[in-house]
Amino acid sequence: MSSYPTASVKAERGFRPGRFVKRFLPRGLFGRSLIIIVAPMVILQAIVSYVFFERDLDTTTRRMAKAAAADITLLVALEDTRKSPWRENLRELAAKQLRYDLRFEPGVHIPPPTRQHKSTIDKALDETIAQQIGEKRHFRTAPLPGKKFIAIDVEVHDGVLHAIVPRDRITVSSPDIFIVWMLGSSLILLAVAILFLRNQVRPIERLARAADAFGKGRAVPDFKPYGATEVRRAAQAFLTMRDRIERHVHQRTAMLAGVSHDLKTPLTRIRLQLAMMDETADTKALGEDIAEMERMLDDYLDFARGEGGEKSQRVDLSQLLRDAAIAAEKARPGPLELNVPEGVLLSVKPRALRRCVTNLIENALKYGRSASVSLDLEASFAQIHVDDEGKGIAPELREEAFRPFHRLDEGRNLQSGGVGLGLAIARDIARAHGGDLTLSDSPKGGLRATVRLPL
Repeated sequence: MSSYPTASVKAERGFRPGRFVKRFLPRGLFGRSLIIIVAPMVILQAIVSYVFFERDLDTTTRRMAKAAAADITLLVALEDTRKSPWRENLRELAAKQLRYDLRFEPGVHIPPPTRQHKSTIDKALDETIAQQIGEKRHFRTAPLPGKKFIAIDVEVHDGVLHAIVPRDRITVSSPDIFIVWMLGSSLILLAVAILFLRNQVRPIERLARAADAFGKGRAVPDFKPYGATEVRRAAQAFLTMRDRIERHVHQRTAMLAGVSHDLKTPLTRIRLQLAMMDETADTKALGEDIAEMERMLDDYLDFARGEGGEKSQRVDLSQLLRDAAIAAEKARPGPLELNVPEGVLLSVKPRALRRCVTNLIENALKYGRSASVSLDLEASFAQIHVDDEGKGIAPELREEAFRPFHRLDEGRNLQSGGVGLGLAIARDIARAHGGDLTLSDSPKGGLRATVRLPL
């Protein structure tokens, strides 16, 4: 016998009621907190309503119906045992004492009843009367228009006794008031809960917006902790974290800038000395080495600076891509195609994003023989695509291409001739804006670099 689970067992394991229910639950804190408040209230009201209507109201109705049925049974007994003059007098007396409207109709019979109960009161009244006068005697009950009276017709030996009984003699006067009070109080409590809950959730929403803006490299100078104690502690922790990160970035940038400046000073003196010497193969090679060292220092500084201290500005993304394309084409001439829509405004750090796109275009022109830049807009993201017609990069090597100071050993080497920081700087800038940089296959057969930026 096989020990592997059958298809039905796998299907049962795959279906989880908890996940199915989560699809219909709100994802926000306010909605979930509101459900936590509303759900117990609804359950409590359901239990109270059941106990009241199915237990207490039914018991009270049966007791009151039993008293009315006893009155009708007494009147029927008197109708069967007394003669005509006494019967009229007894009806008049009963009408005064019991507040019943009594009328006798001689020679009439009631057909066998068909019990179709429309409410708990009808059922309780019919069952109680049947117990009092017996199952063999025919009778019928029916609410009159207006529902303030109930007609009870009982067959006697020579006709039918008609009795119109006030409804408040059989059931409680107005059970609907209980429902109105219950729903009214619940709505008031719900409104108060929504008001206070909104005030408690608002600081959390503001903290989330501030963290999101900081993650996208945008300033949040007007953020201050407020709200509940726990929210204030989280907000204060966020401010402390923001200050530490900004201080770390400034210190790292200042250190690398100092190192770069100190190293460029002797390189500049060496370049001047070479310029004063006769040009030979050795001096030319040495000049090229010095230029390469200066480019390396610039790459180190750009990578260390990252987003730097540049402030976010609302710029025309279309114009920024054109400027980046022009700068890349000047540095590395080649076929370049630009396809971007007009008037796309976005809050970014212009110099940093221009450097990111310029690096990608230069890579495409260098290793793909041509470059194509396009811009797509989604619901919440702007996507910048840079395509080429080169050999591309194998999927398993694409993530390695982003590693700082790492150069691919086979396939397309995106960073040969440099220090392995081009794509690392570009991804660092994209992520500093709250987006990302990914590599994929290009429709043109080469490599596609995609920068996703939140709108």
